[in-house]
Amino acid sequence: MKGEVVTREKVYGSPKLRVPLPFRFFCPGCHYGVIVRLICEVLEELGIEGRAVGLAGVGCSFGPIPVAIDIDFTACPHGRAPAMATAIKRIHPEAVVFTVQGDGDLGAIGLGCFMNALLRGEKLTTIFLNNACYGTTGGQMAPTTILGMRTTTTPEGRDPRTTGYPLHAAELVATMKGVAYSARCTVHTPGNFRRAKKAVKTAFQKQMDGIGYGFVEFLSACPTNWRLSPPDCLKFISEKMITEYPPAEFKNIDVSELPVEWR
Repeated sequence: MKGEVVTREKVYGSPKLRVPLPFRFFCPGCHYGVIVRLICEVLEELGIEGRAVGLAGVGCSFGPIPVAIDIDFTACPHGRAPAMATAIKRIHPEAVVFTVQGDGDLGAIGLGCFMNALLRGEKLTTIFLNNACYGTTGGQMAPTTILGMRTTTTPEGRDPRTTGYPLHAAELVATMKGVAYSARCTVHTPGNFRRAKKAVKTAFQKQMDGIGYGFVEFLSACPTNWRLSPPDCLKFISEKMITEYPPAEFKNIDVSELPVEWR
C-alpha cells in the first residue's frame, strides 16, 4: 500500500569470522567454501573464537595461506598438522586446537602423524576433507578414490588389483581408544549441512570437555577434477560417494564411559 513502511530483518548472512576475501583455491562448485562457513558458524556459536587455533594441511583445504577464518591459523608442512597441533595443545591446554586436512595430506603423507595423535589420545579436533582425489596437483588418485573412479593416474578407473582399496577414515578412527567422537558428513543438501554442523559442534565439545579426540569427515565435491558440472557433482555424491562412504556417527562416548583412571 502507498505510504507503507517496509522493514527488513536480516535472518542469514556471512559469519563474522569468515574473512571477506576472494579465495583462489576454491573452484566454482567446490564444497570447501561451504565447509569453511560451517566451521565459522560453529566457532561463533560455541563462543570460542578467542581460544581457537587452526592448523591447515597442504592442498585445496587451505593451502599455504590459511586466511579464510579470522582466528589464529597457520599452515603446516605436508601431513604434519596433527604433530604441530599436539605441540600447541600441550603448551596451551586451554586452547581449542583443530586441524583441517585433505585426503592426501591426512591419508597419505600424513597418515603416520595422524595415527600417532589418535593412539596418544590427544585432545584435538580434526576436520577431514574427502573429495576422492588430489585436488591441487592435478586430480591424481588419492587414498579415498573410490573403485572404478577415473583420475589422472587411474585413467581406466581405480582397480583394487593394482591400486588397493579406498581408505575409510571415519570407521578406522572410531576403533581408537583415545577417540571420543567420529562421524562422516556431507554438505550437498541443506539437511546434510545441518547434520554436519551438529557433528562438528560435538567434535569440538569433546575436546573442550577433555574427553578425547574428535573427528569429522566431509564428503566434498571437486567439479574440476571430477570433470563434472556442480549439479552433476551433487548427483555423484548421492549415487557414488555415499554408497562407498555412508554418512554416519561411528563413535560418540561421554566421560562416564572412560576408565576411572582416565577421567
